[in-house]
Amino acid sequence: MTRVALIDDHESVRLGLEAACARTGGVLEVVFSGATVLAYLKERLTVRMPPADVVVLDLTLGDGTTVTENVQRLTADGSSVIIHSVADRPAAVREALAAGAVGIVSKASPTGDVLSSIMLVAAGEALNNVEWASAVEGDRAFADAQLSQREREVLRLYAAGLPLKAVAAQLGVAYSTAKENITRIRVKYVEVGRDAPTKLDLRRRAEEDGLLPEDAPPRGF
Repeated sequence: MTRVALIDDHESVRLGLEAACARTGGVLEVVFSGATVLAYLKERLTVRMPPADVVVLDLTLGDGTTVTENVQRLTADGSSVIIHSVADRPAAVREALAAGAVGIVSKASPTGDVLSSIMLVAAGEALNNVEWASAVEGDRAFADAQLSQREREVLRLYAAGLPLKAVAAQLGVAYSTAKENITRIRVKYVEVGRDAPTKLDLRRRAEEDGLLPEDAPPRGF
């Protein structure tokens, strides 16, 4: 069973998703449905409820919060976040992805696609769909980190799941050199607003930049 929280300031959207989840026969259980992230976090603490496995979050809420704030609060709380939006603001979508959202599903998509996306994310799979690709490719602000050829080689191997020592051995360089490369790669991504503090984040950046096939099986995560 996957525990799901629905956060959207449009009640009709939430009710539709609640009904759809209820029809999954217990596969998806809605543990919260409300209009703000703050309301969700307050209820979770009040009833001592563990964090939802997956939060389906609207890109823009009516309480004045930013998508970065909302995504970061939810991921820090232990949930995976899917953005459910009309996806007509690529910069905001990119901001959500940079903050840690695992993907985006358009509100124009069939309800079945939303449910499938929730199940994929709950299973630890990447959610690289058309909306995700459009947000990345259609927004010029999704800047190139300008990695060197060696840095690209290091990132490709490391993001594929190899330990850093194995990366160094395969490229015939010292471990300290490979480590310095990873540090420089992270700095370059920070400089263009695409932070990658974890190995999983680096894998996402490698996929975004075409260094790693999206269907490559993850190893070492």
